[in-house]
Amino acid sequence: MFSIIQAAGWPIWPLLLCSVVALALVIERFTSLRTSRVAPPRLLDEVLGVTSQHVPTPDMVNRLAENSVLGQVLASGLRAATAEPNIAEDKLRLVFELAGRRAVHQLERYLNTLGTIATAAPLLGLLGTVVGMIEIFGSQAPGGSNPTLLAHGISIALYNTAFGLIIAIPTLMFYRYFRGRVEEYVLELEQSSDRLLGQLLRFTTP
Repeated sequence: MFSIIQAAGWPIWPLLLCSVVALALVIERFTSLRTSRVAPPRLLDEVLGVTSQHVPTPDMVNRLAENSVLGQVLASGLRAATAEPNIAEDKLRLVFELAGRRAVHQLERYLNTLGTIATAAPLLGLLGTVVGMIEIFGSQAPGGSNPTLLAHGISIALYNTAFGLIIAIPTLMFYRYFRGRVEEYVLELEQSSDRLLGQLLRFTTP
């Protein structure tokens, strides 16, 4: 591997940095976007069961907010209903929407960076190709070409192009995968908020 890096020249170092950052972000997103940390399967049913008779206590709401991203969204509506028993439907819906936006921002964390790496890696590889071509043309002296410089230029051109694609292809696949997961979670957050909203409105006075 070290010999390949040496043969690829200096343009490969930005690509190596991109590969390390992309791998770290993929691992982080796999950890953060687990179902247990975003939307546990039975959490909504448990919250609806508790709120079927009365609004939960502040301690229960705080524990709910610490449970998951979905718990944070549901807890925001419960806090609003507790703080203002006569809250209007539009205002309560706005509370859920603002909490949902914060949740979406949290779910989409680092995805733009991952998408940027997927886009930039082939361009960095192309930069290495151009540098390699410059090395090749530079080896063409009037008295004959320099085989060493010619081989070095070919190595820079080919290795950087290949390495850029090796980074970009899986990074783009993971980016699309995580984007799809986020969209599924957003839909689930919206549906859960609507169900809890309808139940909380029963405790408000007209």
